[in-house]
Amino acid sequence: MFNFCSLYSGSSGNSLLVETPNTKLLIDAGVSSKKIENALLDISVDPSSLDGILITHEHTDHVQGLGTFSKKFHLPVFVNQETLDAMPKQRDKLDSNCIKTFKVADKFSIGDLDIKPFSIPHDAANPCGFNIWNNDKKLSIATDIGHMTNDILKSLEESLFIMLEANYDPEVLRCSSYPFVLKSRIAGPTRTFIK
Repeated sequence: MFNFCSLYSGSSGNSLLVETPNTKLLIDAGVSSKKIENALLDISVDPSSLDGILITHEHTDHVQGLGTFSKKFHLPVFVNQETLDAMPKQRDKLDSNCIKTFKVADKFSIGDLDIKPFSIPHDAANPCGFNIWNNDKKLSIATDIGHMTNDILKSLEESLFIMLEANYDPEVLRCSSYPFVLKSRIAGPTRTFIK
């Protein structure tokens, strides 16, 4: 059994759950700790039974409740160093023993899940998606993709389930009320919809 549940998804906050009978992982904590806790309880998952939290990138809609939630349930946080450094407000709330850094493209394991982060184009410090395996089954998660790349397509190959979030629309951006500097950044090489 390999389950996926989107607890929250969108510009107001993101938090996902991946679980097997032996391992439960939260991916991002972009709403309040209380909202994440309630969403998990609504699907009969005890927050204290989680084995960790994976972080895709440092934007508030992906880490808003991270520090509080990790601290309350003493959960390890798996994050790359650049992302950790780019979110000092959340980093400073974390117990240093709960911080587990990884390098993007290096495989690691949590419980019975094997995880391989992969780079995505987004205007963040070192944003990544995740390939997650349980035995021979693979699911892939990539949020805030500014544009598709061959490397991302290769990372998604052989996935039984793919969760993609890509919300960049050049026409919507052109007609938006954002200032020119912000529009230029969004439309740049790591283009994506602003968070």
